Amino acid sequence: MLQAIGLTSARHRGLPPAVDDLTFEAGTGCVTALLGAPGSGKTAALRLMLELEPGRGITYFRGRALHRVPDPAREVGVLLGDVPGHPVRTARGQLRMLCAAAGVPASRADELLDTVGLAGLGDQRIASLSLGMDRRLALACALLGDPHTLILDEPTEGLAAREADWLHGVLRSHAARGGAVLYTTSDPKEAARSAGHVVSIDGGRLVADQDAADFARTRLRPRVAVRTPHAARLAALVSREARAARRSVEVVTEASSSRLSVYGSSCAEIGDTAFRHGLPVHQLADEVGDTAPLVDHTVPGGGTPATGADETGAHGPGAAPQPAVRAAGPDLPPPIKRRPARGPLRPVRYELRRLFGVRTTTLIVAVALVASAGLSVLLARNGRTPLPNVLAAWPSLLPLPPAALCAGLLGALSFGDEFRYPALAAGRGTVPRRVGLLLAKLAVSAAVALLLALLAVLASAASLRLVYGGDLIRIPPNVMSLVVSWSGLTVGCAWAGLLAAGVFRVTAAGVAAVLAVPVLMVPLVQRMPKAPTARSVTGLPGRLRDLAWLQWPHEADRWVLGAMQVVAHPVGAALTVSLSVLICAYLFTSLRGRVRW
Repeated sequence: MLQAIGLTSARHRGLPPAVDDLTFEAGTGCVTALLGAPGSGKTAALRLMLELEPGRGITYFRGRALHRVPDPAREVGVLLGDVPGHPVRTARGQLRMLCAAAGVPASRADELLDTVGLAGLGDQRIASLSLGMDRRLALACALLGDPHTLILDEPTEGLAAREADWLHGVLRSHAARGGAVLYTTSDPKEAARSAGHVVSIDGGRLVADQDAADFARTRLRPRVAVRTPHAARLAALVSREARAARRSVEVVTEASSSRLSVYGSSCAEIGDTAFRHGLPVHQLADEVGDTAPLVDHTVPGGGTPATGADETGAHGPGAAPQPAVRAAGPDLPPPIKRRPARGPLRPVRYELRRLFGVRTTTLIVAVALVASAGLSVLLARNGRTPLPNVLAAWPSLLPLPPAALCAGLLGALSFGDEFRYPALAAGRGTVPRRVGLLLAKLAVSAAVALLLALLAVLASAASLRLVYGGDLIRIPPNVMSLVVSWSGLTVGCAWAGLLAAGVFRVTAAGVAAVLAVPVLMVPLVQRMPKAPTARSVTGLPGRLRDLAWLQWPHEADRWVLGAMQVVAHPVGAALTVSLSVLICAYLFTSLRGRVRW
């Protein structure tokens, strides 16, 4: 059961709250419709329930607030808008990535594709899906954790009648299995047809809380839609004959002067009246009209709803009173704090599926390898470029070698795509203040950068052997230092792009941070005043071994010295300074946003 108590949204610039002291229930085993005109506060109410917006009130999901539910994906399934997925990702890839976020097996993706009727379209790109297919995929995302409660915002908006009927059938099936369903709509006839309980709101306040039968009886009335060029004369004739026969007939003239809505009569009676007086009739049809003035809903055939409600309307005595559930005592309801998005339960698996689920990663790696192979051949042609620069494909004209630039781009996309295509939480961008998610991204980006660095060197060596023969390639004596510096450069660029994109929430900021290392930071480091005499760090590995709890092997001394040489190099020093600044900025934003695991 879902219980919303005293929901009140925060005021903005002195305006009235979008939701004002809203209290209602959505029972287990029932489909509940939250009905209201556009702008009545339906979406704001859902966001307050899901703790996506600040305000006051509380919502209980089977007796627990959402922030006290240990695994929200298994308790609440949400559909807010369309699928927030990368457009080139496949439907199956999107679901499998979200399976890692929800902590469910990847096989659940294929089960849900079959459930929502997309079994044969799992390899289709999200961008190629129609609106109906996209809505089916969004429903599959909401059902991933097999939740007890479903919350959906305008799920049938823009859908054809057949797709809407199918979706409502799925919702009724979920409720029949013991779940609770709450969805919003602005169509009273849809609410009466598909829901078992209807909650009507206007201006963010509760208007009526009824079951479907009472709602249809008090809110919807049969009427006859008439279109004639002599609407005023026909209205007068119908009213006069009804008074003469002592029948209760209401005639409402619509906004269009040629249209009438007649309540309490039939098509035959209206047609006979028009025939007896020689009035032409262009339309004569039975309809179901909405008697409540609060919903601005256009009925089929044009025109606007009848104005004014009779004594059985939604505002009359037939409307159910507002539920008596209230916050205890005269105090205000508890505050609703906007809580950060939850990170994936299996972050490493999630990050791997996010990275390799799109063609962008493969394209970037291919560009890096081709550029490295081509540049190495050109650099080796004059014979004056050192072999390490040739293998790294790093000419003096470029700020960074292709492998380092592409590693930085992949790192920037790691967090940039989280904000551009927020797949972790519906209706909001992912907040990168989760330690588990950050560590997973750092580990995966470092592994990809090291693999890219190795493949770039191998591609350069293979191209040199093919073009110039094997005599050109020799193993230098300081190979260990070169390996450490090359690995540190690529991993550092990847982490710089990742952290900058996480701080500024855009991919371009990550790319700019990578390019700023050689363009801005290296000249800055080179211009720093140097000491007249340089002190030696000889013996540093031994002194570190004495301070450490664990004794590492003597072979590791070469790695420590290689790392020190990398930091001493201008590019290494600039990269170290940049990473230090980005880490401090990240920690500052994390502490302000209450970092969580």
